[in-house]
Amino acid sequence: MLVCADGHESRSTDYCDVCGSALTGAPAPDPASLRLCPNCQAPTSGRFCEGCGHDSALPSAAGSRAGDRPEATFRARPDRAETSQGGARPGPARAESEPADSSRENARFDPPRTAGTDPTRTGVQPGFDPTLIAGTPPAAAKTWVARIFADRELYARVQARKGPDAERVEFPDFCPERRIILHGNRFLIGKRSASQGIVPEIDLGIAPVDIGVSRAHAMIQVDQGGALTVTDLGSTNGTSLDGAEASIPPQQAIALREGSRIHVGGWTTIAISAEA
Repeated sequence: MLVCADGHESRSTDYCDVCGSALTGAPAPDPASLRLCPNCQAPTSGRFCEGCGHDSALPSAAGSRAGDRPEATFRARPDRAETSQGGARPGPARAESEPADSSRENARFDPPRTAGTDPTRTGVQPGFDPTLIAGTPPAAAKTWVARIFADRELYARVQARKGPDAERVEFPDFCPERRIILHGNRFLIGKRSASQGIVPEIDLGIAPVDIGVSRAHAMIQVDQGGALTVTDLGSTNGTSLDGAEASIPPQQAIALREGSRIHVGGWTTIAISAEA
């Protein structure tokens, strides 16, 4: 093992492994022992690269994953350059890594926060779903149901008003209640007519027939949020709600709620309910 002018033992044959000073009288390096500098890719055999001064004893950047952190830039410090006692050329300056701008690094690796994921703004942790708490199941979509029955109170009001068809309307002796699940978003209330191409979803032309109901009497609609409305389509005897004497304005959507009752014809009532 060679010894430099300062008394340091060195495995390298050209420059001291400890201080970097030139080893005078040292034999030329064996080409077979040369390797590429990891910093500038120049051939070198000692600890310090003759081209850029890179110290091969420093920890290698290979331990970090590619792309994890910005590459450090290296600059030579002239005040660290050293010379040998014999006046030989100055040894290569040692390299010092320049830290990257911390603000840019943080901006690169800190994911952006939004109002929906920032715990300091919402009070909950990102990805938290309150519907998963035990005892709080997700709200199920409502299924609307129309219940159709003969309403004697409505019949009495129609007779008292002496409407257009009051004299011809008779209350049925037997009228079983019907139940229709409202699948879809538009439901025509009326009577089937093959000649006019009318096929109502709530067909009131089934015996016993309420002659006070028009063929296209009213329309129930469900919006995207699940809310219901009813619109009178200009029927002869009109449409009323919840036992009211006055009919609703024609061609105007009126909001419904669970439990609403739609009165059409001489004695027909359609009660709206919701099922989970």
